[in-house]
Amino acid sequence: MKKIILLNLGLLLFFSCKKEKKEEIAQSITIDPYSIEQFMDNENAFANGFSPDKSSVLMTSNRSGIYNMYTVPSSGGEFTPVTKSDSASVYGISYFPEDDRILFRMDGNGDEIFKIFVKDSSGIKRLTPEKNVRALFRGWAKDGKSFFYGSNERDSKFMDYYEMNIADFTSKMIYKNEDGMDFEIMSEDRKHILLTKTINTNDRDLYLLNTVTNKKIKINTNLSSNSPEDFSPDGTSFYYTTDDSAEFSYLMKYNLEEGTKEKVVEKKWDIARFYFTRNGKYQILFTNEDAKTVIEVTEVATGNKVKFPTIDNQEINQASFSRDESMALLSVGGSNTPDNSYSYNLATQEYHKLTDVLNKDINAEHLVTSQVVRFPSFDGLEIPAIYYQPKQATATNKVPALVWVHGGPGGQSRQGYSSVIQYLVNHGYAVLAVNNRGSSGYGKTFYKMDDRNHGDKDLKDCIAGKDWLAKQDIIDSNKIGIIGGSYGGYMTMAALTYTPEEFKVGVNLFGVTNWIRTLKNIPPWWESFKEALYTEMGDPNTADSIRLHQISPLFHTEKITKPLIVLQGAQDPRVLKIESDEIVEGVKKNGVPVEYVLFEDEGHGFVKKENQIEAYGRVLKFLDTYLKDGDTKMINDGKTESTKVDSKN
Repeated sequence: MKKIILLNLGLLLFFSCKKEKKEEIAQSITIDPYSIEQFMDNENAFANGFSPDKSSVLMTSNRSGIYNMYTVPSSGGEFTPVTKSDSASVYGISYFPEDDRILFRMDGNGDEIFKIFVKDSSGIKRLTPEKNVRALFRGWAKDGKSFFYGSNERDSKFMDYYEMNIADFTSKMIYKNEDGMDFEIMSEDRKHILLTKTINTNDRDLYLLNTVTNKKIKINTNLSSNSPEDFSPDGTSFYYTTDDSAEFSYLMKYNLEEGTKEKVVEKKWDIARFYFTRNGKYQILFTNEDAKTVIEVTEVATGNKVKFPTIDNQEINQASFSRDESMALLSVGGSNTPDNSYSYNLATQEYHKLTDVLNKDINAEHLVTSQVVRFPSFDGLEIPAIYYQPKQATATNKVPALVWVHGGPGGQSRQGYSSVIQYLVNHGYAVLAVNNRGSSGYGKTFYKMDDRNHGDKDLKDCIAGKDWLAKQDIIDSNKIGIIGGSYGGYMTMAALTYTPEEFKVGVNLFGVTNWIRTLKNIPPWWESFKEALYTEMGDPNTADSIRLHQISPLFHTEKITKPLIVLQGAQDPRVLKIESDEIVEGVKKNGVPVEYVLFEDEGHGFVKKENQIEAYGRVLKFLDTYLKDGDTKMINDGKTESTKVDSKN
C-alpha cells in the first residue's frame, strides 16, 4: 500500500527551535490512504431502546450493506439479526413496552413514504396503509398500551394523528388536522394537546388545545420560534422552548391551571430539546453549543447533575433511558471517531460497549479532529465553520481544499463524524464546512440573514471561506473546489454559475437547480411548511418567480466553465431527478467536463453501502483528476460521463 509521509512537528519543542533546526527535530511517521470501501465499511449503528426486561437492546445497523434490525445483549456481545432485507432499508423504532414484539418503519427505497410495521414470533405485519400513505411514529402512551402516529391517509396534504391499541392494532383518530397545524405532544390524561402553526422557517405559533372543551389557546404573544418539549410528570404544566425577545431559544414552563409562564433555563446557545424520563426521575436538556450537542441530565428530586463516565476521552452526545429509569443508552463519539453505543447502569455506574463501528483496517490516529474557526465575510460579518486539516499537510507539502456547504436552507454543519469528509481528508484534501449566514445555531438574526437573498450573500460567505483557506500556508490556493448536498448542491451550482472563476471544480450532490419547479413540487405532506418556505424563498406562483428564475442555475448554464460532477437518487421526493438531468445536459453544451452518477434505488441521500462506495469513490476520482492533478487540467475535455446504478432488487 502506498504510504503518505506525515511530519510530526514535535509540539512545543519544535516551535521553540530556530527555523533551520525544525527539519532535524521533525520525525516522520506514515499514514495510510484508506480506500472508500474501507471508510464505508465503518458500521453505522444506533440503539432503539431496551427490551422490557433490559436484557437486550434493539439496534439498527447497516452492517449488511443496508439498514436492518438486530438485537444485542445489554452487557455487550454478538448481534442477532431481526430482519434481513436486501432491498429497502429497515429502521427500528422500539421494543413493545411489555413484551418482545418490535415496532419498525420502512419506505420505498428513499421515497420517504414510510409505513409502520410490527415484528413478532409469527412474522411481520404492516400496521399502516400500503399505498401512497405516509405514517410517522410519534411515541408510546405512558401506560404502554398504545402508541401515537401521524398519517396523511385522509388527506395527502395534512398529517392527522391517531392512537393505535397494541392489543388488536385498531386505531382511532385523536386529532383531525384541517387547518394546517402540526400535532406535537399529548398529555397523559389526553385532556391537552400541544399544536404548532408554522409562520416562517424560524417562527411558529404555539397552541394549547383542551380536548374536553375543544377550546384552543395561543400561548405565544409575539412572533417567535416556539417548540413544545414535554408535559411535567404531574400533569400540571408543560415546557416549551422559545426565542421570544432573544437571539437564542430558552426553556419556559406554562402552568395549565393558572395560565402563567415562567422562564426556567436560559443559556448562551440554543436549548435544542428538553424532556423527562418516563416516571419523571430525570430531566434531560440538550444545547447546541457552537455546532456541538451538549447534554445535561438532572435528577429532579435533588437537582443533582448526573455525572456520566468519561469513555475513551470522547463525548456523550445522546442518552435515552429504560422505562424504569435504572439504565441508559449512551451515544459516544467525536469528530474524529464514529459514534458507538453503550449501556449504562445508573446505580452501579457500570457500562458496556455495544458497538465497535470503526473499521479495524483504519488506524484511529490517522483520523482528523475538526476545529471551529471563524472568518470575516465580505461585509465584515463573522462566519463560523468547521475545519478539517489533513495531517500530511505542511507549508512545503501544500494540499488542495474544498468548501463544504450543508443542506437547508437553514441547516448547520456540525462537529460530528463524517466518513465522507474523513475519506477526503485522508486523501489529502482540506475541508472547510462553512456555516454561512442563514445557518441555524447562531441566533435568529443570523438565521434570517439569507431570506430572499439566496445565492447572493450566503454564496459570498462561501467565497470568503475559500479566501480564508487560500491564506492558510498549507493550502494550495490555486486548487480550491466547492461541494454540497441538497441546498448545498444548489450553492455549488450557484458558485459555478454566478462566480465562475472562484472555484476550480464543483461537486453537486442532489442539488436544486430550478427553484420554480422545486417549490411548485414540494411533497404534499409538507403542506403545513410550504407557505413558510415560500416566505423565505419566494412564491413561484407570483412575481417572485422572476427572482427565482434569476437565482436558478439551470437557466444560466452557459456561464459554467469549470468541471462538474452531479450525483442523484432517482426516488428523491425533494429534489427531483429531472433537476440533475437537465443541469447535466445544459453544462454538456459548454464543452465542460461533467460526470453524472444516478442511483435508481436511492432517495434524498445515499444509504446503501454499495451506492455510497460508488458515489464517493467517483467523487474522489473526479477531484484527483480535475483539482489535485495540475491546474484543473481538462483531461477529458468536453466529455460527459454518465453512470446509472440500477437497483438489483
